[in-house]
Amino acid sequence: MRLSGVRCIGTSVRDSRRKAMLDRIIRVDHAGEFGAHKIYEGQLAILGKTPVAPLLKEMLEEELGHKAAFDKLMAEKRVRPTALLPLWNIAGFALGAGTALIGKEAAMACTVAVEDVIGDHYNSQIRELMEDDPELHKDLLEAPFYKAMSQVIKVGCKGAIWLSERI
Repeated sequence: MRLSGVRCIGTSVRDSRRKAMLDRIIRVDHAGEFGAHKIYEGQLAILGKTPVAPLLKEMLEEELGHKAAFDKLMAEKRVRPTALLPLWNIAGFALGAGTALIGKEAAMACTVAVEDVIGDHYNSQIRELMEDDPELHKDLLEAPFYKAMSQVIKVGCKGAIWLSERI
């Protein structure tokens, strides 16, 4: 009887840790997608009538799709958003607009740098989920992380191509 109680406590602790891990991952990724879409909005506020606008609009649409996926995950998994969203709203827009004011090249360099850091961040999360239980986290590993990773690479490549054509 006592051994059974220990297993229940052990399982409960493991489940609590897993829930905390998933909450943390979903919360931070939602914040990241929110911030990314604000960066593109800031860039578009400055560069919206330039030849780079279609690329920025495309990247904004991709980020809004990612954010929608995390909005859905947050509701399904009952995860609260970060309390810092108002700060990321301002900081993201300011970063986007600020780099765009410097010029198109600075805006693209900002995008490439942010997406590079996000790629590393997602890789760390994927490793963490794989170490915990890949079968249990299959939905998170396949989508939206796979899609997000793919988009990170695409955006980075598009930015590098755009920069290389001009510099």
